[in-house]
Amino acid sequence: MALSPGDKLGIYDIVAPIGAGGMGEVYRARDTKLGRQVAIKILPATWPPTPPPASASAAKPRPPPRSTTLSSARSSKSAKRATCSSW
Repeated sequence: MALSPGDKLGIYDIVAPIGAGGMGEVYRARDTKLGRQVAIKILPATWPPTPPPASASAAKPRPPPRSTTLSSARSSKSAKRATCSSW
């Protein structure tokens, strides 16, 4: 969608093009309600682009984390326990 200076887009008057690229076109414009300069980006009609298919390895679910219980070497009455998870 190419705009030219003087075109109107809603409440905005297009003043000048700023730039263009793969993400769309950017224009300097004037907000007629607030009377200030703004930048407007026009995205391509095919936005968002279709993402590439996920690889087979990325689709595999991860196994749940393993838990290990650690006990201190002291007597069973005062044994301290800790749980450790590994990812």
